[in-house]
Amino acid sequence: MNKLALITGSIMLVFGSAVFAEPHADAAIKHAKEAVEHGKLGHSVVLVEHAETALEHAKKAQEAAKSEDDKHHMHEAVESLQQGIEHGKLEHADKATHAVEDALTHLEAGNK
Repeated sequence: MNKLALITGSIMLVFGSAVFAEPHADAAIKHAKEAVEHGKLGHSVVLVEHAETALEHAKKAQEAAKSEDDKHHMHEAVESLQQGIEHGKLEHADKATHAVEDALTHLEAGNK
């Protein structure tokens, strides 16, 4: 009985850790989309708020990514979000929006 519990627990741990990356990537995508929408309207302050939230989730998704390809995409997403935040804080809505759009592309590619 103890062996069965140990095996079951091990399997749940292995598969459970893969599941944790998805909610963070999904949340990062959601907030990146919100940031892009507001950026297109010229709302730099709101863009920054959503991009910062997306960045927090993207960093967690990067840590949890399993494949090298997914890690690469999450790394690129993090860098693009950081650029978007910098431009947004300078009220360069167009440049900030473009950077967050690039991040969104990587987030979606790394969340397949």
